[in-house]
Amino acid sequence: MKIDAELLATLARYDSPTLSNAIETFDVRNRDEGYTSHEVLCMFPELPAVVGFAATVAIRSHEPPLNPLEPVHLWNHVQSVQGPRILVAQDLDDPTGSGAMWGEVQATIFKALGCLAIATDGTVRDLKEVHAMGLQLYAIGSTVSHAYAHFESAGHGVSIGGLVVRPGDLLHADQHGVLLIPAEIAARVPAAADKIIATEQKLIGWVRSSDFDPKRLDEMRRVDH
Repeated sequence: MKIDAELLATLARYDSPTLSNAIETFDVRNRDEGYTSHEVLCMFPELPAVVGFAATVAIRSHEPPLNPLEPVHLWNHVQSVQGPRILVAQDLDDPTGSGAMWGEVQATIFKALGCLAIATDGTVRDLKEVHAMGLQLYAIGSTVSHAYAHFESAGHGVSIGGLVVRPGDLLHADQHGVLLIPAEIAARVPAAADKIIATEQKLIGWVRSSDFDPKRLDEMRRVDH
């Protein structure tokens, strides 16, 4: 299934809850799968939604590295993924978030490598500077230090906030979190989303109108769903 720039731009016009509802109509996965949990927070909810393909990396920061991955290997991996890109970084520390790998320097590098966002189950810092460059961040929170932050591996499946992501996966991310859009249905999702929006707005419009009758609420809900 070809996913071109026009489709990416179309998907970016929707919010993630609407797209999640649309994906449900295809019955391709369980309804409690395919998105990050509430622990992974959007750092800049006022920024617009982003849609891109996943590049992946695993990181640690709790202790000095024994055999760290040379950054060039990660940079090469990121560039091997179709753009635009979203970097997904699994923090292997337990507990996560000992130090922030992602701050102004790394954000600058990965934005230059075509990343629209960095999503991690670790921590981030330099929020003012990263916000100014328009790069979106997802994390469990912020911290002051990078500690011993380093790359462990890149270019394989990772998991953040309960979402398993593989290189090349199509992701949509906005103020609500990160959503994985199955590639095989991606082109059909906008039409499904439009149908859901129309149905919901019809019901909402009736509820807000002078015709609203609480006794008919269940009837109207069933008709519209």
